[in-house]
Amino acid sequence: MVKQRNEEFDIDVEPRYRRAAQALTESAWDTNLLDAAYSFVDSPFGKLLVAVSHRGVVRVEYPNGSAEEQVEDLAVDMSPRIIESPRITESLRRELDEYFDGKRQKFTVGVDLRLVRGFSRRVLERTAGIPFGAVATYREVATRAGSPRASRAAGNALAGNPIPIVVPCHRVVHSGGGLGGYTGGLDRKITLLRLEGVEIPSPKPRRSAVQTEIRR
Repeated sequence: MVKQRNEEFDIDVEPRYRRAAQALTESAWDTNLLDAAYSFVDSPFGKLLVAVSHRGVVRVEYPNGSAEEQVEDLAVDMSPRIIESPRITESLRRELDEYFDGKRQKFTVGVDLRLVRGFSRRVLERTAGIPFGAVATYREVATRAGSPRASRAAGNALAGNPIPIVVPCHRVVHSGGGLGGYTGGLDRKITLLRLEGVEIPSPKPRRSAVQTEIRR
């Protein structure tokens, strides 16, 4: 951006515009004229889009697409009354930075699950209670959500989690010891679990066709 100057007094006026814009944004937020604010935060996976409502964090999104598409999706899912604001999202960004640096084990920011309904919401609420460094199985999460036989539905709910990391769906694994899936990609799940000190089981070697035929 080209800096503008008041030639008569030789004053750089760009900071004034920025301060005025920031004040306007903060005023609109404080008077509930805006529904959500977003910004971006560095992570081991690239820049995450993070968004907060007046209730708490409403979206954490991996860099799977363009930033413009992510913001458009947020506007469709949440509200068109959104604005980019590092200040409004400061608490969330700071806690994520501390988590990735190994300095935080629990998020204290509020969580807003308004984008999730029914059983899926109950699954995410129970998942939010899995502590740092621990794991639970899909069956355990489904049971805590009130449907012990709904492991697959619990997996689908976790796959649609709009607030990964903060709502730690990476801590849910298969009862047989496998890692299960992850909407952000299995490599990201492994990275997060290792960051928390969770031992990652080695994949079981597949039997060759010859071995399978002999066992038959």
